[in-house]
Amino acid sequence: MNIQDAIKSANKRLKQNNIKSFLLDSEILMSKTLNKDRKYILLNEKIILNKCEFNNYKNLIDQRSKGKPIAYLLGKKFFWKDEFDINDDVLIPRPDTELIVEQTLKFSKHKSKLKVLDIGVGSGCILLSILKEKKDFLGTGIDIDEKTLKVCKINAFKLGLSKRVKFFKSDIDNFTFGKYDLIISNPPYINKIDLKYLDRDVINFEPKMALNGGLEGISEIRKVVKKSSELIKRNGKFILEIAFDQKNKVSKLLKNNGFYINKILKDYAKNDRCVVSTKL
Repeated sequence: MNIQDAIKSANKRLKQNNIKSFLLDSEILMSKTLNKDRKYILLNEKIILNKCEFNNYKNLIDQRSKGKPIAYLLGKKFFWKDEFDINDDVLIPRPDTELIVEQTLKFSKHKSKLKVLDIGVGSGCILLSILKEKKDFLGTGIDIDEKTLKVCKINAFKLGLSKRVKFFKSDIDNFTFGKYDLIISNPPYINKIDLKYLDRDVINFEPKMALNGGLEGISEIRKVVKKSSELIKRNGKFILEIAFDQKNKVSKLLKNNGFYINKILKDYAKNDRCVVSTKL
């Protein structure tokens, strides 16, 4: 079978399985199979796939048809200005989370040598993006999952940041290392009851530990806010990602733990998504 026919067959399979981006996905997965860019794929449609290539492509299409996200199939995802290695041990980086990087760069424009803590570091995309932009910042990332931290360390090495960042396997409740000028976090914030309503691409494949915010969705946020109030320096900045309906509850939590709310930013869908606060 040639490239064109294989892609046509893949389009049909993905469409039947309600994959909305079936046209794009079938081409991207062919690019991965052949280790060529999409331009090559489109210009060489008549090239015949060998048996190994065809079987590899079919396997990728099978997984995508079941809802497995493209990012996991490719093993990478672009965030801010770099490509990050990912696997199904970490949450897929989202464009909305870039708000944390943007806000950090705004408030620290004329600051140097800040110590940054990322609680629930995941793939490392937020912390490492900040460190790459700010050449004299030092970073610390914590996560409760050893597999997640392995992904972080790979990304830090690839971006040449290993000497400026430390990673710790720890629950936030038990973390007592250092005092920080800036704390950032994208914690689990989805209401436990609402998990079943998530898209199958998310709930069936992304780590539930990184999604489940417990009852009301603020169980983990509550822990993060409380501990951050102890770990942050006076006048330090705390930037937190939240769910669209958590502004009031999280604002109250922050105020009760000695933080002043600077601003609450909306994401690309105009939903409340990011809280910037200062420790009083």
